[in-house]
Amino acid sequence: MTTNAQGTGKRAVKAVIPAAGLATRFLPATKAVPKELLPVVDRPVLQYIVEEAAAAGITDVLLVTGRGKTSMVDHFDRRPDVEQRLEEKGDLKRLEAVRRTSELADIYTCRQGEPLGLGHAVGCAASHVGDNPFAVLLGDEFVDVEQPLLPSMLDLQASTGGIVLALLEVPTEETSRYGIASVEKTAESDIVKVTGLVEKPSPAEAPSNLAVLGRYVLPGTIFDAIADTKPGAGGEIQLTDAMAALLSAGVPVHGIIYRGHRYDTGMPLGYLQAVVQLAVKRPDLGEEFLAWLTEFVGGRQG
Repeated sequence: MTTNAQGTGKRAVKAVIPAAGLATRFLPATKAVPKELLPVVDRPVLQYIVEEAAAAGITDVLLVTGRGKTSMVDHFDRRPDVEQRLEEKGDLKRLEAVRRTSELADIYTCRQGEPLGLGHAVGCAASHVGDNPFAVLLGDEFVDVEQPLLPSMLDLQASTGGIVLALLEVPTEETSRYGIASVEKTAESDIVKVTGLVEKPSPAEAPSNLAVLGRYVLPGTIFDAIADTKPGAGGEIQLTDAMAALLSAGVPVHGIIYRGHRYDTGMPLGYLQAVVQLAVKRPDLGEEFLAWLTEFVGGRQG
């Protein structure tokens, strides 16, 4: 396995979004509709993620999909019939919004025949990405547009090479829900050197309270590591195991501690929270919605 410990100065311009999961937590809603297309106010989760990538300068997005997921690609395609109807009605605001989805980035797809783990899903992107660094964005979380995370991750990876992870401080009692990083401090307060990764440790065994988020910037050498990774828990090929192999081989791994807000739509509760939080921020309906929500909550408590 070859390693590249030095940054090349070449910034990643491709992103991979694994989106082949069955989303059983949202059944029956996701029986025919991909979880990634569930709406958060008036945009699907996946659009927020592609917008996050586009805002960071990513121009090429690969969706790793599964059976019944073709509608995700359709969402980013042109709809001349809808556009014509909106233009005839003079609804220019919605017309702009509809057109914008097809202008965010070049969207490509590949199929993951079986859901054999995140590592396997990322490995499916090997022929599309090649030897270049690239970003991985999980399909059920995104961050505030006012507090972007990806640009600093891409810049750091171009400088240091190797792997860059996004980390979030979590309450110690919640470490068993996440992959947790062991770290060493660097000269910059929000950048750490990652020395190890532990999957879902108990609070007593956790090396820190820094959880790995669903954002990664990886070197092309990760594909060799994935190919060499044996199936782990549940018969799945884990991305964490492949990253740990590169770390052991001397590839530098850094983490950026994110201080902004993360929306996690992977569970029904988090999804509902994201809908409410973003609806309240909307200039067109936030004030009225918040007034109703306050009245509703007050009535429930009375």
